Amino acid sequence: MTQQGTVARETGGTALDGATCTFPAGAITGLLGRNGAGKTTMIGLLAGFRRPTSGTVRVGPEGYERDPWENPAIVSGVQVVRESGDVMPDEKVGVTLRHYGAVRPEWDADYAERLLDLFEVDTRKNPASLSRGKRSALGATIGLASRAPLTIFDEVYLGMDAPTRYAFYDELLKDYAEHPRTIILSSHLVGETERLFEHVVVVDRGRVLLAEPAEDMRARGTSLTGNATAVDHLAAGHRLLHRQELGPTVMVTVEGSLAEQEAAEAADSGVQVGSVPLQDLFVHLTSTTAQKESER
Repeated sequence: MTQQGTVARETGGTALDGATCTFPAGAITGLLGRNGAGKTTMIGLLAGFRRPTSGTVRVGPEGYERDPWENPAIVSGVQVVRESGDVMPDEKVGVTLRHYGAVRPEWDADYAERLLDLFEVDTRKNPASLSRGKRSALGATIGLASRAPLTIFDEVYLGMDAPTRYAFYDELLKDYAEHPRTIILSSHLVGETERLFEHVVVVDRGRVLLAEPAEDMRARGTSLTGNATAVDHLAAGHRLLHRQELGPTVMVTVEGSLAEQEAAEAADSGVQVGSVPLQDLFVHLTSTTAQKESER
């Protein structure tokens, strides 16, 4: 999404407004956002499913990025997997797999078979007769076995039980290590998937809230727990993201990290300093943005 900002308007509103971000090549990026934030619209733009109302989108190898809209050379290397699955619902699973084998140059049929065995998907059935979880597993199989240079998983885990989700995460990491490519993973289960992310893009209310390495985002938050007076004194010089009172104890989340002197002061006053899980930080950042919008 170029520096000029990408806008995508839909009936009844603007899905993306001035979006500017980069999804690094050869990395796994977590695309995070609340329901209706604009994630699916952004994915549609990257995949060439639609054109932006204004601004530009560029996809491709570094130095050869092109507009994906009606560009076969680009879109042949982009695989989007949605929970609903882009499959032939009334044909046997094998027919859908053969279709993807014909249109995806990097398709690995043997790997697809191994994944279907792992996820216990019956290839003799048609997708319409599979359970929701098995349909999601079929979609995950298509995404992984496509080995597309740009692979996008849009909430593909929905319907999977916990063991299947974790098997998918492990397979994604394993195959990514053996066959590096650019992967975008749109997810609400941030706590489960954050270990996969090398880069993070957070979309909030149609705008890109941040786009940075996952480690940089993790460093955005610090938790302080202890006596209310001591905690409030330490938090005074920082942007407050969250505050919770537990009797005489207060726990706050502030943006950024403590300076060396502040860390020493925290230790002297008995305040515990901790890191903030990515999921909690995501919730606090988007909640703070929503609160600011409502106060305007």
